Amino acid sequence: MKVSFLEPAEKELQETIDYYQEQRQGLGDEFLVEILLTLEHIEMHPQAWPQLSKRTRRCRTRRFPYGVVYRLQDDGILVVAVSHLHRKPLYWLNRLTD
Repeated sequence: MKVSFLEPAEKELQETIDYYQEQRQGLGDEFLVEILLTLEHIEMHPQAWPQLSKRTRRCRTRRFPYGVVYRLQDDGILVVAVSHLHRKPLYWLNRLTD
């Protein structure tokens, strides 16, 4: 299944990797690995994660306080946000067009 990112989601991912890398050398890489594992879980079971809206779901990471917000599309998975779970919970809604 093809995974693609909205540009703002890709930017969030890179900014978060950079932030964690500044906190401790290698922590940004660990965060990226966690996101990649989360994406694998989504690919294996795309319908398994809680719905946030009719077409949008979120899969939480195990180690970090983040969730991958995504939509299923005909050609794969679209990542809408790499969202910190303790900040504005629905800030990414304006990225969606129905």
